[in-house]
Amino acid sequence: MASCNCRRRSAGRGPSSVADLTALGEAIAAAAPAGVISHVHVPRGAELCLHADKRALLPLLLMLRDDPRFAAEQCMDICGVDHPERPERFEIVYNLLSLTHNHRIRVIVSTDAATPVPSVVDIWPSATWYEREAWDMYGIVFEGQNDLRRLLTDYGFEGHPLRKDFPLTGFVELRYDPERRAVAYGPVQLTQDYRNFDFLSPWEGMTSLPGDEKVHLNRIEGPSP
Repeated sequence: MASCNCRRRSAGRGPSSVADLTALGEAIAAAAPAGVISHVHVPRGAELCLHADKRALLPLLLMLRDDPRFAAEQCMDICGVDHPERPERFEIVYNLLSLTHNHRIRVIVSTDAATPVPSVVDIWPSATWYEREAWDMYGIVFEGQNDLRRLLTDYGFEGHPLRKDFPLTGFVELRYDPERRAVAYGPVQLTQDYRNFDFLSPWEGMTSLPGDEKVHLNRIEGPSP
């Protein structure tokens, strides 16, 4: 899933060093209930990431939004990451922005293909669009989200594209039916006509140029004495 790359600046000064971001993460971990946040780190020295328990996701995000020390007023993006080798293969990433303090907080929770994640639409109504996208692409189910419709794929599409668990060619194809004057589904037809492949390059395939007839005759018959 694509992440939001916008870098809007506010009037306040945000954390500018790894130490400041680490201190912010420690403050959040201390304010959260015990056991909610499992890991805090600052990858690349510029992003604060919090790994949390999905069962306590809503209280944690409410604290990050309402606590004046953190004031994460906006949810800029929700995206998914797939790790097929893990038991909980999906990571759901919440990118939060504080306009008051000019800092960004990234909250990450994990789940499997069957266990739903609490929807945050009651905290940030704009999350509906991002949760629909994550469900459409990965099949991540958000509990409490009543608008899980297809967003980027067709309504008749089966499966979830970014799981990569579907045949490469598919079973049906979409085409325009001139008789019905409408878009229609039909079985995939891979017609393999006979093809005469010419593997010679254009220079090798060209045996003569206009005006070279005498040169070829001399090569075959030999030069005149």
